Amino acid sequence: MTGFFVGPFTPFRHVPTRHAGCRYNPALRFAKRETHVMKPFIVSSLAALLVAASTQATADTAAGSNAQSSCAIAYVTGVGGSPRGLSEYLASPSPYNYVKDNDLQCKVGDDGRTSNCTGVTYLRNEQVSVYDDSDPATLTVVARVELDHGQKYPVIIVVQRKDARCKQ
Repeated sequence: MTGFFVGPFTPFRHVPTRHAGCRYNPALRFAKRETHVMKPFIVSSLAALLVAASTQATADTAAGSNAQSSCAIAYVTGVGGSPRGLSEYLASPSPYNYVKDNDLQCKVGDDGRTSNCTGVTYLRNEQVSVYDDSDPATLTVVARVELDHGQKYPVIIVVQRKDARCKQ
């Protein structure tokens, strides 16, 4: 006995019927196939939910922090100079006289590179390239500064972060 229906129009030919003593249940075959389809869907849904939650948490952390965003190019209006010169300027009781008495001086090589800079200079709305922004209070920038030689040279100097604004 192969099924309930006899003839060429058997609707469930591919599904064998249950014989006496047979423990095969065709419904389990289809259910197992559906669970294989559903498992990747559930896993991918949970992964997407986890990514969305972690992205939101990261965005909240970044928005809640007080650190300024980094930028490649900034405009600086204020005093900048060698790290030692800037710290002495900030500690000076008379900042104006310190800038006047300790002008930025650098050694200029044959190739136009500057080194061994000391002192400070005043930058007025100068466009600079940000070199290092890891310090929360200062930025290390590359600025074109006029030295004693009468020409402008690229110099690596330190400026206060509050004196710089990022280029939009």
